[in-house]
Amino acid sequence: MSNEEPQAFVVGNPPNLRRLAYRLRAGTHSGKPGLVWLAGYRSDMESTKATALDAQAERLGLGLLRFDYSGHGRSEGRLEEGTISRWLEETIAIVRARTDGPQILIGSSMGGYLALLTARELIRSGEEGRLAGLILIAPAVDFTESLIWERAPEEARQAILEEGAWLRPSGYSDQPDVFTRALIEDGRKHLLLGGMIRTFCPTVVLQGMRDEDVPYAHALALMERLGGDPATLMLVKDGDHRLSRPQDLLILFDAVKRMAEFEASLPLLAFAGSSGENGGV
Repeated sequence: MSNEEPQAFVVGNPPNLRRLAYRLRAGTHSGKPGLVWLAGYRSDMESTKATALDAQAERLGLGLLRFDYSGHGRSEGRLEEGTISRWLEETIAIVRARTDGPQILIGSSMGGYLALLTARELIRSGEEGRLAGLILIAPAVDFTESLIWERAPEEARQAILEEGAWLRPSGYSDQPDVFTRALIEDGRKHLLLGGMIRTFCPTVVLQGMRDEDVPYAHALALMERLGGDPATLMLVKDGDHRLSRPQDLLILFDAVKRMAEFEASLPLLAFAGSSGENGGV
């Protein structure tokens, strides 16, 4: 982990300006794609996987952008103000402003979901050349609906609707998770699993079979909807949600190395087609 203070990046317009903390490692191989780390809900850029990835990026000579969403880590804001739209806006803004050339988006849990949503937005805006690949670790696609709302007990749903939030004990922190009505309702604007998903780049999904937060059946459902683009699913039989053990990190590092080398060996591909073909979800 770097001892230097992170840099600051401002997103949004008044009165919704947010100052995000980020770290940017410059790559030493101009012909290889960079990496972007997208953390999970309530995680940050100093987590075990993020810092291990930073060290691996240094070894491979790859650039790496990692940052904290608003309400997370060292960034401004309150967690309960967060929505998928808000965190997606921040992700897209900082990727556009602080990266150059094709990038491999590496997302864990909610970060995997945001990686897919970011890819969709870049494709829609004609920026698919920014995408070298996606590596999704236990991707919590549509988590506000299928993993929170649909699995919540009735009293939790009532708390969300009537009190505006449900405080659920966390398995990773002394502080509870905060699921607000705004988070749930906004999430319904960004659902992906109802149709086919185009990424216009290779995708690798890493999933633990002992994951109690994002069941591996969820990863199988995602794989069924990744149409028209190369996609690989790797199941770790004894892996949990975090996939941050040394043996799990080696699997991640191998996926990064293979994808970076594969993309560096190819010319930049331009995808052409009708709006229907490029529309994705």
